[in-house]
Amino acid sequence: MYGYAASKFSLSHEEKLSLIEEKSLSDVESESGRADIETRFSTRRWITSAKSYCKAVRFSSWSSTILRTAIFLTPSFVHHRLTRERSRNDRIGPTAYLDGMRGLAALFVFFCHYFYTAFAIAEGWGHNNANYEIWKLPFVRLLVSGPTMVCLFFVISGYALSLKPLKQIRSRTFDGFAATMSSFVFRRGFRLFLPTTISTFMVLILLQLGFYEHNQEFANDKQFFRNVVEFHPQRKETLNDELSRWGTEMFNFVHVWGWEKFGGSTGYDVHLWTIPVEYRCSMMLFLVLFGLARLRTGLRFLCLAGISWFVLRNDRWEMFLFLAGMGLAELDIIRGAHNPPPSQTSARSILPFEETPSTRKRCPKALMWIVLSIPALYLMCEPDLGTEGMPGWQFLGTLIPEWFSDKYRYWQMIGSVIFVFCVARSPQWQSVFNTSFVQYFGRISYAIYLMHGPVMHTIGYIIEKWAWSLTGTEGYAYNTGFILASFINIPLVIWAADVFWRGVDAPTVRFTKWLESKVVILD
Repeated sequence: MYGYAASKFSLSHEEKLSLIEEKSLSDVESESGRADIETRFSTRRWITSAKSYCKAVRFSSWSSTILRTAIFLTPSFVHHRLTRERSRNDRIGPTAYLDGMRGLAALFVFFCHYFYTAFAIAEGWGHNNANYEIWKLPFVRLLVSGPTMVCLFFVISGYALSLKPLKQIRSRTFDGFAATMSSFVFRRGFRLFLPTTISTFMVLILLQLGFYEHNQEFANDKQFFRNVVEFHPQRKETLNDELSRWGTEMFNFVHVWGWEKFGGSTGYDVHLWTIPVEYRCSMMLFLVLFGLARLRTGLRFLCLAGISWFVLRNDRWEMFLFLAGMGLAELDIIRGAHNPPPSQTSARSILPFEETPSTRKRCPKALMWIVLSIPALYLMCEPDLGTEGMPGWQFLGTLIPEWFSDKYRYWQMIGSVIFVFCVARSPQWQSVFNTSFVQYFGRISYAIYLMHGPVMHTIGYIIEKWAWSLTGTEGYAYNTGFILASFINIPLVIWAADVFWRGVDAPTVRFTKWLESKVVILD
């Protein structure tokens, strides 16, 4: 980051914007961006800082190691506040809101998996004239709606994976397009499966150390887990048996040859079923991009619409969302959403109170996208247990096609596409997702997804057991104990994700880029 900051003044305006945009993109393109961002908080820099501290006070080697470890385990947002590493002048690129959106989605998936063990969050508000809990209300339920957030993930992934190739297609730089697609295909498997291989191996170690075994009885006790009892892995008798099981599950985890539900899922972390889905859909999306690359724009959209209908009619909702993201990306390119703003020097100076025709036109238009996003959010609130007997959903449920198997995903899927479409056109929505608080979760989003399961099944269960031992489980005491544990478990997962992001996630991105640079044929 410091190298970039030192050299950015020698770049042209267009080159600066290109770097900023690459830094902000979600998914594959943001991997390079995240590597740049992560350099500020990298292990190397933290160790360098620690060494300087140790040298100043002449610590021993053991003290130096302890201090460096302590600094590394400090959350990144605390450390960069103390060292003022981040520049206040850092600019946020035009697609940074996608990272923020995905960061909140990852956080809400964690909330879903945390809350659904204790509460029936899958039901809609007022189901069969009952269940009037506040978290089941429309819009509020999005905070714990994991399936909806998965739909949002897939739209964002399709958008981000398509954006750069589509720009190259539209500028007719097909040599660059071929190089980009080759890089994407090469890196995609590493990006998705290398961090998951490491996270599941960490679970293997925790199993052998007895952390999971210690919670085995508690994890299956319906007195505490009154709604969903998640699969809790059991330890194998020997390390060799454990390694054999892990190797077999990781081999099956790269699930390319089938599309059955939860195909490739691993018992080491049951939440990771979406990763093989992401990989399959990514490869199919790349194939579609290749196939439609040389078509005229109108014909490309027509073919994309036909393919989208075909995959949806074949009940492949996940692939439909990726293709929808591709369509949204090209629409944004066409309308110039990622073009550089007009030069400040060429623009006429306008007083803050001066109203112009463009300002008057922009206000109603911005309001229109906010208004349109509200029904999109409502559709995203479709209850997971179906629409029968649900106020406000009874009629919408009758519109779901019979051939669509996962009924509860139908309106969630459509609402997610419309919401991303609206946010891309709403500066107000984008400003929410571009706040530093939300962008932080965007940086650690993948780490949250990988870490919340292992943390909850080990330390998290111990904390919940302790909390309920204080409050009891009768009546409202059960809720009180759960809330007490939440004040510890939620920050604990975020902290673990922060450490995993700096220690594993971002370094694997850098490793993949380094590996690619060593093995590819250069022009």
